Parts: sequence; structure tokens; C-alpha cells
Amino acid sequence: MRHYKEFLITAEPFNSDVLSSLLWELDIDGINEDVNCLKVFIQEESPIQKTDIEALLEKLKAEKMLFNYYVEESLQEYRNWNKEWEDNLNIIQVTDNIVIKPTTKEYTPKGNEMVITIDPKMSFGTGEHQTTKLMLTMVEKYIKPNMTVLDAGTGTGVLVIAASKLGASYSLGFDIDEWCFENGNENVKLNNVEHNVEIRQAEIKDIEKKEFDLVLANIQKNILLEIVTDLKIRLKDNGYLVLSGLLFNDENDIVKKYAEYGLKLTDKQQLDDWISLVFTK
Repeated sequence: MRHYKEFLITAEPFNSDVLSSLLWELDIDGINEDVNCLKVFIQEESPIQKTDIEALLEKLKAEKMLFNYYVEESLQEYRNWNKEWEDNLNIIQVTDNIVIKPTTKEYTPKGNEMVITIDPKMSFGTGEHQTTKLMLTMVEKYIKPNMTVLDAGTGTGVLVIAASKLGASYSLGFDIDEWCFENGNENVKLNNVEHNVEIRQAEIKDIEKKEFDLVLANIQKNILLEIVTDLKIRLKDNGYLVLSGLLFNDENDIVKKYAEYGLKLTDKQQLDDWISLVFTK
């Protein structure tokens, strides 16, 4: 009989979005939110241990974003929690004009609404997380007809799909994760944008094309600090660089670092504890 490891995590203060974002850095298979706790699911044969989760939570504690936490591990009989998670996906009204839906739900657009169909298959970017909403809001705000768009860490591909539907002439999304590569291409086909959207499994150093009009990166702070040069050289002069995956207390570090490379903060937005920042070169 197959089993999987379940880790029940409680924390004070309990912020499911912050905790989930951090836990996805591990090679886990799923997260469910319960009453004042998270349940993390990992295959039984996975090398990830309770100590790996505790090490991540210690980071939050060191940054004074967490006072204390508790992790309880158990072995559970296998069930198709991936299907259960997919069944619970919702239709999401991201902005007045952008709606995201899974294939399992029907939706009739109202007025000029643009509907994006996303089946996430556990890739980040369902539209429910604040950072995805912030990024889509900025894409809608800054996209202009015939722009070229680069999306670093594309996940489900939702941002490049939105860019295409909003008028971009060419959008390239890339991710190091094979799962995201496959899922991104599936979603591109679902939305009939194969003609001008490309998804690659790659690192940013592998992207040869330079001078994109709009560069997007919804990634964790530490990675954004590492790849500032790579992002800058792929951005056109007077183009827009949009960042998220950031908490409000990350702003000063990011702005300071990016200013050192000639990138000027021109716009920002906050949703709950999360922010998006817009830079120009």
C-alpha cells in the first residue's frame, strides 16, 4: 500500500501565503490550508525531512516574521490529493477585465472581460496568490500593442498568456522546472496563443535575445538580488521591469540594489503583505 508524508505546520503569526511561498522552495508535492494550519504533502520516498521544513521556518524566525512554529510529521495512506486540489480550484476575478478559470469550471465573460484558462498542475501561478494578481495588474497597466515580453520563472505561463491576449507581439516565458515547462506549454495551447508565445526550460543566462520592452519576474527576493544584471541587459532602454514575489519589508533592499545598476523605481503596488515594483532603465 502506498503512503505519503504529511507535515502539519502551525505558526504564530499564521500567514498562509508567506508560509506557502517559502515551502514551495522545497521539492514538495502539495499544500492544503486547514484551520490555522498548513498541511504539506511529500512522497514517502522523498529525501525531504522534518528538519528541512524547520530550517526554512527558522529563516522567517530570524527575520522576525515568525515568533514560533510547530511541525508534526505523520505517514498517511495515499489518496489523490492532487485531484482534490484541482477540484477545489476557483474562478478568479483578478482585475475588472481579467478573469482566470480552470478547465473544470464554466464562465461566461461579462462586457470586455478577458478570460484566461489555466490548469496549474501544481505549478505556481493560479491567480489566487497576491503576487500573481499584482503582476497581472501591472501587465495590464503597462502592456502596449506589439511589445515583446520576457517572463522569468514563468510557472503556469499565465503572465505571458495574458501579455499575448493584451496585444504583445511576442512573449517568452522560461523556467528551470521541467514540470513548469510542460504545464506552461499546455496552458499556452489551452488559450490558443501558440503563434506568439514561447515557453522554454532554461535559466536566464540561456536567453540570448536582448531588448525586451517588458520584463517580468515573480520570484523570491534572494534570486531577484542575484539576477539583477541578467534582467537589466535583457531590458530595452525606457522599457519596464516588473518584479514581485516580494514582501513589503523587502522593498528597501531591492530598490537599493537595483539602483546600483541604473534601474529606477517608477511605480509600486501593495496587496496585503505583498508588493510589486516597477523599474525603468
